[in-house]
Amino acid sequence: MRSTRRPLKALVAVTAATMALAACSSEGGAKNSGGGASSGESYTIAMVTHEAPGDTFWDKIRNGAEAAAKNHNITLKYSNDPDAGQQATLIQNAVSSKVDGLAVTMPNPDAIGPAAQKAVSAGIPVVAFNAGGDTYKDYGILMYFGSNEDLAGQSVGTKITQDNPGKTICVIQEQGQVQLETRCAGVAKTDPSSEVLYVNGRDLPSVQQTIGAKLQEDPTIANVVTLGADIALASQKAIADAGSKAQVATFDLNADVAQQIKDGGIAFTVDQQPYVQGYLAVTSLWLNLTNGNDIGGGGPVLTGPSIVDSSNIDKIIPYTKNNTR
Repeated sequence: MRSTRRPLKALVAVTAATMALAACSSEGGAKNSGGGASSGESYTIAMVTHEAPGDTFWDKIRNGAEAAAKNHNITLKYSNDPDAGQQATLIQNAVSSKVDGLAVTMPNPDAIGPAAQKAVSAGIPVVAFNAGGDTYKDYGILMYFGSNEDLAGQSVGTKITQDNPGKTICVIQEQGQVQLETRCAGVAKTDPSSEVLYVNGRDLPSVQQTIGAKLQEDPTIANVVTLGADIALASQKAIADAGSKAQVATFDLNADVAQQIKDGGIAFTVDQQPYVQGYLAVTSLWLNLTNGNDIGGGGPVLTGPSIVDSSNIDKIIPYTKNNTR
């Protein structure tokens, strides 16, 4: 039976954060009538991510960030590079251009963190989201919005050992990215049969081929856990080609994965709610700039894990078509 405790905790955290932001926004508008955003002042916020070309996951991040920017009269400058060194350079470019605020992802903290710290030293408020939840404070970053990746991985391991026990492979599409490695490590904590399989996530035919070869090599594999929606769909093809009976569980969500969950082709997904991450990252910076809110007053704001399966997919599908879930 699926436990709802962990998803509810994540939902409560996001709901509480959203209500707090809304309350602070209302207060800021009332008290800031002499200046700031309520008087029409516009701020420029840079968002720098590790988005890889063609990865549709990031569309939801950007949709959330752009919705917040529109609501708060913000000019949003979005840039991305999957190479950690290049991402650090983009952050430095944002600092040099003297943006008012900065939102960053930190999949490789050792490379990206020092660049973000330069923004902090320059007096630019910085928040992190999506990746880097365990290390953001080390670089003076004020807040983090994202999933607890270790908890998410453990949730997956628990669920598959209960629902479909057997050998598991956990597929990592970008070796060395801390959030992905942490997910699979979490799976292994509650599913000791799990082992990691690395693939080249920027080449989906290669992903399909690598997973298929593993399944042919070991027909006892019962579960394929993937860490992204596109990888999940590629693994389905690999399973079919290999004649395997393995089931797919995944992280992240798009319209195709949602339909596969409804049709029974994918068992479930763990949604970190990227739209919320983008929206809250931008909104928190706006609150800091316009109302002096201490966005570092608490710990990270959790946007997941939220398990999506056959029990709740019907109410979520319409939002996937809007590309907000």
